[in-house]
Amino acid sequence: MRLRELAEALGAELVRGDAGAEVLGVAGLDDVGVGQVTYVDDQRRLAAAEATAALAVIAPADCLPRIKPLLRVPNPRLAFARALAMFAPTDRLPAGVHPTAVIGEGVVMGEGAAIGAQAVVREGARLGARVQVHPLAMVGKGVSIGDDTTIYSHVTLYDGVKLGSRVVVHGGSVIGSAGFGYVEEEGPDGQVRVVHIPHIGTVVIEDDVEIGAGVTIDRGTTGATVIGQGSKLDNLVHIGHNVKMGRNCLLAGQVGISGSVTIGDGVALAGQAGAADHLTIGKGAKAGARAAITRDVPDGAVVLGTPARPIREQLRIEAALGKLPELVRKVRELTDRLAALEAQSKEKGR
Repeated sequence: MRLRELAEALGAELVRGDAGAEVLGVAGLDDVGVGQVTYVDDQRRLAAAEATAALAVIAPADCLPRIKPLLRVPNPRLAFARALAMFAPTDRLPAGVHPTAVIGEGVVMGEGAAIGAQAVVREGARLGARVQVHPLAMVGKGVSIGDDTTIYSHVTLYDGVKLGSRVVVHGGSVIGSAGFGYVEEEGPDGQVRVVHIPHIGTVVIEDDVEIGAGVTIDRGTTGATVIGQGSKLDNLVHIGHNVKMGRNCLLAGQVGISGSVTIGDGVALAGQAGAADHLTIGKGAKAGARAAITRDVPDGAVVLGTPARPIREQLRIEAALGKLPELVRKVRELTDRLAALEAQSKEKGR
């Protein structure tokens, strides 16, 4: 496209340069090439961007051009993401069913839906318009998938789960497997054995959710595990049975949520954070990497550490830990001095 067309598509103010110049692509600052557009977050990095081969720079609205054309916008990172989407290669299957796919009885497919090679869609599944089921994916009995949803290869959707529109599920994820629920029973020989609790509920994935690779989401014991609209789950996230997640949550890699946790809208959990069962994480709360959440988190709170504490408290603890070797040395010195004084006192008492 032309530079003016890109500016119009991004709602950007084009400052300087040839509006008719051809845009060949979009790239980050470290690898931008001739004819491509890059971006910066502030004026300080503009000089570095203008020293590259970039055709133009997406920049904040208050940036002043020096050499290259600027596409000035309120949020450069968001505009950059949208520009990348315009130039991203598409990996769409042709509409229809591949000859090697296996389709069960009573499957309903919307207009433009596509089923790839050796994919399996079992009895009674309903696929909306333009749904993409990539090769080797498995869609279980009675699964419901909304319009424009993409299921990548090796995804398994267990029976009866429900996915909304514009959902993306990346390779290897499993949605609707049984949760980790067991009860102990003492046998006639006095030995205790572990009995699995059947999980007869479902999973509901609302619209505009993106699920990374290798994610597992357990079905409810009864009722549903719910992932709220617009939420994004990174690779290797685990969601336990009967979790209720709000809208627009962000879960980074290897986050683990135990069963029956309630998560409010806009929650962000950093990598390897985890939550114990039956807790409530309030709206807009945030947890740092490896935070171990063992009690309810209020709305808007920021927690860190193991166990997770309010961030200011945890940072004070970490600062104190750095002083621990010196504190131990001083305690030893004081202990030695006290022992010497006691010895002197005993000597005088004789």
